Amino acid sequence: MNKRVLVLTLIVFFFATAGVAAVQKDDPKCKDHPLFTRMPDYWIRGCVQKQFDVYNFTVAKGKKEPVEGQFWRIDYYPQADAVSKPSELQIQRNHENAIQKLGGTVVYSEKGLSCLKLVQDGKEIWIEVRAEFTGKYWLYIVQKQGMAQDIVADAAAMGNDLNATGHAAVYGIYFDTGKSTIKPESAAAIAEIAKLLAANPGLKLYVVGHTDNQGGVDSNITLSQARAEAVLKALVSEQGIAAARLRSYGCGQFAPVASNDSEEGRAKNRRVELVKQ
Repeated sequence: MNKRVLVLTLIVFFFATAGVAAVQKDDPKCKDHPLFTRMPDYWIRGCVQKQFDVYNFTVAKGKKEPVEGQFWRIDYYPQADAVSKPSELQIQRNHENAIQKLGGTVVYSEKGLSCLKLVQDGKEIWIEVRAEFTGKYWLYIVQKQGMAQDIVADAAAMGNDLNATGHAAVYGIYFDTGKSTIKPESAAAIAEIAKLLAANPGLKLYVVGHTDNQGGVDSNITLSQARAEAVLKALVSEQGIAAARLRSYGCGQFAPVASNDSEEGRAKNRRVELVKQ
């Protein structure tokens, strides 16, 4: 093969494979979120998924709302050989229309950014769409939920708090929103309270329920009292603690330990406390 034929062959091969090389494939660890398909001729360049995290959603000009729960970020890029790329507005409106068809709402929208919210099957889902003039866009999605507490204060730590301050906050006791039935994943925390009482036979406790400031004052008092009573009953019926050593009380929203202006603060305020009698 002479040099001229070789050069022509290489040129033909380059143009024949250029179209194949131009088609970008999704990052293998990524996929579309179940809520949305993607814009035509797009690929996923990267993504992040976390079991629990927080994202600050833009809900008004200059105002953000932190939302905690299961988190996704998906990065969409247009194919390099795409004939035309959608505008920022086209990307935003597509997602806004899609979420509204599902019964969701557009919380806020400005150039290059849309904040959306959907309540579906009892789940609250927040979405932020960010788009730029290059055609690239990013989805930030949080399915709102409380964190599954992996670390529970042990009996010794609760005892130290009681001796130092007369009270101890117990995180790791879970209830569904607006309900007083203790969830199964609370067993470890309940067991540690029982362990504390077993190690200190003369200790008597108030079991005190607390809520955030969401909902009415009267309903929060009622709910916090019911939750405190549920914990007391679990200690007596499941752990064998004498009922005479315990009393339940509901404080509602009247003893916050953090600001109720953020979800993070409200989560800290929804708690059970042990108080020395």
